[in-house]
Amino acid sequence: MTRRSRRSAAGRAVLTVVTAFGVLSGATLAGAAPAGAAPAGKRIAPGVAYRQFDIDAAAGTAHAHLLTVDLADPHVRVDLLHPGAVAARATVSRLADSAGAVAGVNGDFFNISETQHPGVEATGAAVGPAMAAGQVLKAAVPTGQRFGPTLPPGTNTLDVFGVGTDRRARLDRLSLDGSVGTPDGRLPLKGLNQYALPVNSVGAFTSRWGTASRVRAVCGTDTQRSAPCSDDTYEVKVRGGRVVSASDAPGSGTIPADTTVLVGREDGAQHLRKLSAGDPVDVTHTLVAASSGVPYTFAIGGFPVLRGGTPLAGLDDVTSAVRTVVGVKDDGRKLLLLALDGASDYRSGLTVAEEADTMRSLGATDAFNLDGGGSTEMVTRGTDDTAVTVRNHPSGGAERPVPNGIGVFSAG
Repeated sequence: MTRRSRRSAAGRAVLTVVTAFGVLSGATLAGAAPAGAAPAGKRIAPGVAYRQFDIDAAAGTAHAHLLTVDLADPHVRVDLLHPGAVAARATVSRLADSAGAVAGVNGDFFNISETQHPGVEATGAAVGPAMAAGQVLKAAVPTGQRFGPTLPPGTNTLDVFGVGTDRRARLDRLSLDGSVGTPDGRLPLKGLNQYALPVNSVGAFTSRWGTASRVRAVCGTDTQRSAPCSDDTYEVKVRGGRVVSASDAPGSGTIPADTTVLVGREDGAQHLRKLSAGDPVDVTHTLVAASSGVPYTFAIGGFPVLRGGTPLAGLDDVTSAVRTVVGVKDDGRKLLLLALDGASDYRSGLTVAEEADTMRSLGATDAFNLDGGGSTEMVTRGTDDTAVTVRNHPSGGAERPVPNGIGVFSAG
């Protein structure tokens, strides 16, 4: 099919409500069509409803699972699902059950493999910025170091979907603002708990990183993920505001709560080599929003596909895939969390352009693409249930461990 005809088909994607609240299990029904029949959807908690429907797309019929979340309901909130460390992964069902969420979907793209750097551990850490319960977990890797499909023009790894203290959802960008105070002056901090640092920079790792090796942080370049690992590196451990140890290579293992590990590459390594045991060092870091004046309680990385009711220019209208996307409507007071089904009958999925059109047809003014393919997953928990149920069929036949997701919580 030509690009022109695919683009026309993408614009004609049709939503057909066919099923709603069937109890699915990706493990036992993988490859089967979803079951159930309640076209209007079903309330699973105060302010939270779930339904299913078909989408007539260019590559075939896609099947969607949709959560509608009313942030205006005081009983409802959303937050980041994560396994307790940035460099760690768990299935969405486990993350949701551990946190007590009533529903959830998978989140950001992540450092899933390291075939281009033999011997280097894949950290499992997410690409973009992340915040949970109002706390900063990590900053974004350089755009050239990301995993995932090609970004739409004008977007980058700083892009986030988030919810502010005003309980309104929005799209934004979060940039790292930090520095390292040394006896010779202050150095700019260019990384925080991220699997890839910019060339010539210094990055910080805290207890939130976890136990994974920090070697991946000095591999690749700002524009080429596959570039070799740097041979000019240095690591300094700071505890209680003083340098306690140093090494020529990044290490691994638990970082105590009172300790910050500084990793430098190239020029950054040269600056860190000037430090000696006992030297005073202070490290500051925060994430700064590009547009919102309201602090974020939660934020997650991915990339925008719809802004102000208009799909972004240059969206991919050729490659169809199973996808996860979050939409914003009613001036940020309502969320639409959509995950496609990965069963064999529906695995053709949607293009990114079709995804944007679908979210617009559902009433979203803004939409944000999350990780897809084998990562795509939606879970919900009924009022009388003690654990969540996987609602879609993961395309890989089983749940894939992921670094984070969006969790829906209810106090009702």
